[in-house]
Amino acid sequence: MGIYVDRAKELRAIKEPHYNCAQGVLVPFAEHAGMVADDAYAISQAFGRGMQTGNVCGAVVGALMALGAIGAADPKTVQEVIKRIRDNHGGVITCAELLRKNKEAGGDRHVHCDNLVFEAVSIVEEYLKAKEEA
Repeated sequence: MGIYVDRAKELRAIKEPHYNCAQGVLVPFAEHAGMVADDAYAISQAFGRGMQTGNVCGAVVGALMALGAIGAADPKTVQEVIKRIRDNHGGVITCAELLRKNKEAGGDRHVHCDNLVFEAVSIVEEYLKAKEEA
């Protein structure tokens, strides 16, 4: 795992202030993108819990924000990232449906969400490395 996943793990372990899924993905990339971490935290605040409505998972939204922040949000990359996450989760990227499937499988909600954050951060980190090597 890379430094961004390690940072996401640190952030998700903090109880107060809580880092939602979108924040847990975006904030680790903030400094690299020339952002202040507190600003990244504030910008992504409303995107946890599927934009607080169960819609698109905050980890997915955070990944797309992070791609934009690092200058890698071209349409092809965005679609690839969404497809990768969707393919890894039975075709689902909405928070409510992901949580429902996890509950049916007997999974722990916090562990499930953490793992989605770490997956999304790892994917963004791959694109960041590829961009830097290009």
